[in-house]
Amino acid sequence: MDLKQLEYFVNVVDLGGFSRAARVLRVAQPAISRQVRSLEVELRQNLLLRNGRGATPTEAGKRLLEHARGILQQVDRARRDVDETKGVPVGQVVVGLPPTVARHITLPVVREFRSRFPRASLSIVEGLSATIQEWLVVGRVDVGLVYNPIASRAVETRVLLEEPLCLVGPREARGAPATVRLRELPRFPLLIPSRPNAIRTLVETRLAGLGLRPQVAMEIDAVPAILELVAEGHGFAVLSPRALQGAEAAKRLRARTIVQPHLKSALAVATSAQRPSTPLQNAVIALVEELAGPALAPS
Repeated sequence: MDLKQLEYFVNVVDLGGFSRAARVLRVAQPAISRQVRSLEVELRQNLLLRNGRGATPTEAGKRLLEHARGILQQVDRARRDVDETKGVPVGQVVVGLPPTVARHITLPVVREFRSRFPRASLSIVEGLSATIQEWLVVGRVDVGLVYNPIASRAVETRVLLEEPLCLVGPREARGAPATVRLRELPRFPLLIPSRPNAIRTLVETRLAGLGLRPQVAMEIDAVPAILELVAEGHGFAVLSPRALQGAEAAKRLRARTIVQPHLKSALAVATSAQRPSTPLQNAVIALVEELAGPALAPS
């Protein structure tokens, strides 16, 4: 097994076939086919299902794919680390962001990154907090912002900021209470993301401490869809006030702060505890910490 085989295999999977991979890599298709077949022979398993429309990974191929991505990224990271001894940050850094954070922070981070590090490149991927932690472990991302991180020896975290959570419901008549007590949450049918969403886990954990359980009406993993359904009267949601900023349904919604006690969601910077950070990664962490406050502050 060598790096070229892994590189060709990953590109065939990502691009959906040998011919597309050959065009992107500018390598003859038979050469790619030979390398991937050699990999299959060595592992004694078929890694791809080949058909007239392209190629898709088998179950064994799916398992190898995550390892291959991590291996290739670690090799690239080693090259960048050596290059950075020249004193100028170069190479690539991959940052994982939850969708609600990415909406506010992506543009300022990209603009400032290009200004400060013209010889380096930045990739931003979106995912749930639990997924970003998994990506950090396998090496798919270098830096992540995650909500309420799950304790893990493989991931180091540092809380960046805390934000209050609110019960979001249809806009009510004036004079309705501006707050709702934590122990009152089970009265409200919730439209909430499926596990292991960070807010879902936090709500269930805090209510369990009171001997209570949330009333889950529907599990929906898209915040815009949740807000629209809440505005239509299908239930309530537990979100930060920032989730309403810029949302089409915001004018039809009202957020009530959860109190007694306050329910707060922590946003943390996460990195791998198993791999040393490069100078470029450390610079990006400092950049994210510098810009996160202004970008995520309530308007």
